[in-house]
Amino acid sequence: MSTPAPGSVLRGAVDLSSLRNRPQTPAPASADAQAGGATPLVFDVTDATFGDVLELSRTVPVVIDLWAEWCQPCKQLSPVLEKVVTELGGRLVLAKVDVDANPQLAQGFRAQSIPMVLALVAGQPVPLFTGAVPEEQVRDVFAQLLQLAAQHGVTGTVPVEGVAPAEEPGDEPLPPLHAEAFAAIEEGDYARAVAAYEKALVEDPRDADARAGLGQVRLLARVQDADLQAARAAAAASPTGIEAQFLVADLDVVGGHVDDAFGRLLEIFAALPTDERAPVRERLLELFGLIGDDDARVIRARTRLASLLF
Repeated sequence: MSTPAPGSVLRGAVDLSSLRNRPQTPAPASADAQAGGATPLVFDVTDATFGDVLELSRTVPVVIDLWAEWCQPCKQLSPVLEKVVTELGGRLVLAKVDVDANPQLAQGFRAQSIPMVLALVAGQPVPLFTGAVPEEQVRDVFAQLLQLAAQHGVTGTVPVEGVAPAEEPGDEPLPPLHAEAFAAIEEGDYARAVAAYEKALVEDPRDADARAGLGQVRLLARVQDADLQAARAAAAASPTGIEAQFLVADLDVVGGHVDDAFGRLLEIFAALPTDERAPVRERLLELFGLIGDDDARVIRARTRLASLLF
């Protein structure tokens, strides 16, 4: 997914386990939605109602807007998010989280700063961006989010009053090896998913979806059992330890802190002797591919990498 976020349903992005099994109450809905039994396009979500949002994301992609009343950038971004979601006519919904009123969600999403925007696709988090971004960028990110959701079979819509449901083309089945990889990801068996994508690339080296999926699954596998605080402590204790720095960079990418990840890797690249730099360069190129060559953060990081190389 060529967005300001990793191109996959990233299981390690946030810890939802404590919220997934909480006793659930129905998510709040507008009066019109309650009367018609429909889900509103924009609604508030709380620690207690988050389980319903997870389930909803198996049908339609859910954009999560983490905000607070005191946050001025949030007040700039939220209307933009609501406008774009509304114009998409039910293909996305927007769940708004007041981080002050819902500390468990804020902690679960590792919200280091707000506004922070991510998505849920099939119950799994997809980091999107932080900060108030222009409307055009929001549209681009949401368009690519819809493409990602379609790859994972999440193609439902929410009925919108006065708008006839669009006729959906028949879903084409995934190629067998892609289907095998996706099933393995759902089971948390990343080694099997990697093997399936690698086999798909052997069969068709030009299979861009398989190449992207392979990079994404490798990232998931690397962070699957990682502890963020322990990883940061290890990296701080070993500033030139490549593997320790790699793990924190991976976790930053999964958490949506892409600039931090690139900056960390570029710093260690600059500090290492020339003959020891190759693994860092390879990891940077791998992450560039995940984020997308057209992403501004990738362009900046590539420019700096080139300056360090030459």
